[in-house]
Amino acid sequence: MIENRSPIERLLAIMAQLRDPVSGCEWDLAQDFASIAPYTLEEAHEVADAIARGAMDELKDELGDLLLQVVFHARMAEEKGLFAFDDVAEAISAKMERRHPHIFANGENADAESVRTNWERLKANERAEKNQTGALDGVALGLPGLLRAEKLQKRAARVGFDWPDESGAADKLHEEIDEFAEATDEAHRFEEAGDMLFAAVNWLRKQGISAEDAMRAANRKFERRFAGMETFAAEDRVDFAALDLQSQDALWNRVKASEKAHNP
Repeated sequence: MIENRSPIERLLAIMAQLRDPVSGCEWDLAQDFASIAPYTLEEAHEVADAIARGAMDELKDELGDLLLQVVFHARMAEEKGLFAFDDVAEAISAKMERRHPHIFANGENADAESVRTNWERLKANERAEKNQTGALDGVALGLPGLLRAEKLQKRAARVGFDWPDESGAADKLHEEIDEFAEATDEAHRFEEAGDMLFAAVNWLRKQGISAEDAMRAANRKFERRFAGMETFAAEDRVDFAALDLQSQDALWNRVKASEKAHNP
């Protein structure tokens, strides 16, 4: 039992024990950065999910799961002589102080626009130090597709590559829909499907709407309404899966009507 330590020291010690070559856990020892990365993404999404659902009672646990991922990666890096958890904490602390000079350097108040401009300048300098000189360099590959598309588009817009208004983005979306319909084979359809989604993200961005957030909200609504259909089917003592599409659609409309009645 690891006792008499601060919570973070205890967690670091637990991970060190799990990765001990002699007495550690077989599963944990078999992992590497690549195998753990999907779990890291999953835990980040579960944090976002808890927040979106307002499940504050779950958020603590989800944040703990995400913290474990950081500790896991840091431990593997320490074993390779790359860096340790303290280096991770020190690096982000230094970055936050560097990016907030109006707070930590001169202490002078600055308006929101000045803060934003300075933040972007500092991030650009950091990318340059990493030889990320292209406007699109540094946008994480592991981001969800819709979110990454929006970030790429925003980066391009900073250097002037953007429609001046929403009409150009709307026309481009219609163009991509037509090109998808005209695709001649599966490879072509696949390519045009990506172009169509990218154009949709761009059009929504011009409307001030996050495509990723809108998609998540639509997913939640579909899940809620589908569960409502199953509930109505159970109340009617019928097998939902055995119903034909017309009957299932009738249940869908009942759910929508019920939602409208409860939220006029």
